[in-house]
Amino acid sequence: MSFSPDTIAAMATPLGTSAIALVRASGPQASALVAGIFGATPPPRTVQHADYRDGAGQLIDDVLFTFFAAPNSYTGEDVLEISCHGNPYIAQRILEDLVHRGCRPAEAGEFTKRAFLNGRLDLSQAEAVMDLIHARSERALAAANQQLRGSLGRTMNGLSTLLIKVLANVEAYIDFPDEDLPPEDRAAVLRDLETLRAGANRLLVTIHYGELLREGIRTVIVGEPNAGKSSLLNRLVGRERALVSADPGTTRDYIEEVVAIGPHRLRLVDTAGLNTAPTALELRGIEKTFEQAKAAHLFLWVIDSSGPPPRPSADLARLMAPGRTLAVLNKSDLPRTRTHDIPAGVRRVEVSALTGEGIDVLGDVIVEFAESFRGETGDEIIAINARHALSLERARGSLDAAVAKVNDGESIELLASDLREALDAIGEIAGKIDNEVVLDQLFASFCIGK
Repeated sequence: MSFSPDTIAAMATPLGTSAIALVRASGPQASALVAGIFGATPPPRTVQHADYRDGAGQLIDDVLFTFFAAPNSYTGEDVLEISCHGNPYIAQRILEDLVHRGCRPAEAGEFTKRAFLNGRLDLSQAEAVMDLIHARSERALAAANQQLRGSLGRTMNGLSTLLIKVLANVEAYIDFPDEDLPPEDRAAVLRDLETLRAGANRLLVTIHYGELLREGIRTVIVGEPNAGKSSLLNRLVGRERALVSADPGTTRDYIEEVVAIGPHRLRLVDTAGLNTAPTALELRGIEKTFEQAKAAHLFLWVIDSSGPPPRPSADLARLMAPGRTLAVLNKSDLPRTRTHDIPAGVRRVEVSALTGEGIDVLGDVIVEFAESFRGETGDEIIAINARHALSLERARGSLDAAVAKVNDGESIELLASDLREALDAIGEIAGKIDNEVVLDQLFASFCIGK
């Protein structure tokens, strides 16, 4: 599919003063723009140095420019990229001149949209461009890079290829009942459908990990007053983000801070201490603690190891599942007078937020917890988003219906509608699948018309 109705132009770097700014134009008039502005069109993909003069001949800046000839460009169209000095006024003057010369201001994401429509990227790769721009952790960057290089597209292609094979077999019985075809094999169809359902399920479980990579792992720090929650936050952040006092109940509201721990991004939330006899103001803080706890991916349960054993409320205990709770026994620098019984399955780490002892170990354990959130998808990091999940849910529903028909012994012809719906849903993730693909598979597999 080609897409080049007009030539668009926009800034490709953020607004603001910098060393260099980049202005980009894409479309059928890009080559003419190069000739009109710089006098001649150089060989594609070679950087040239020249003066940029506007349509009235006034010098704006000396620039570097590169011409990319279609289809070997980001958008698949002729593209002109101009690197100028990073003065916002200079970049804006160049952009205004390009518009004066016939370009249209680009809409948000329009360069990547054209790359998709021109076949340079599939839809999942186009989405990965934005993930790459916004990645704030090693794992998020790795997932975006792998998706940009087609990891999700390859996985979906494997599912769609198998689904096309099943559909081709089913439709052969519908369209060519008199052909000399192999006998119907319901068991084989059922095996393929179960394989497809398992593949969809493996992908669907990665949506949680995808949310964590894009938004950060929401890590809520809870515990009794004066257990050292704010001190732990300050230690993990690396600066005095929260006020610390020997007086209990210093934190009356939650404090949120983003921090990188290993290859992951955490949204640390320090909360009010869970005082069993709170004042009216402390009670409001505790209510906010429960609000944050309900949205938590991971709990850091801070315990004063030098004091009496804590008694978390039943309501909080229900939220703090062992698989996402880490008991942080703080104040390891002080003598311990009691043994603290930690619920079964809850991992424990001893630290001193005051001296920093054990903080490295705590970071390693947090990374282990974060890695456990990743679904099993092989060597590549696949983390689907909400749009992918919606399409996969639809595909799985159609596959469930198809499996039910096979198990109930219904006519195999009735499977075709369910299989086509599943194929359409899977196709939405990387881009629509042409029905001609099904026909090609059908004729190639069964040599119909020989």
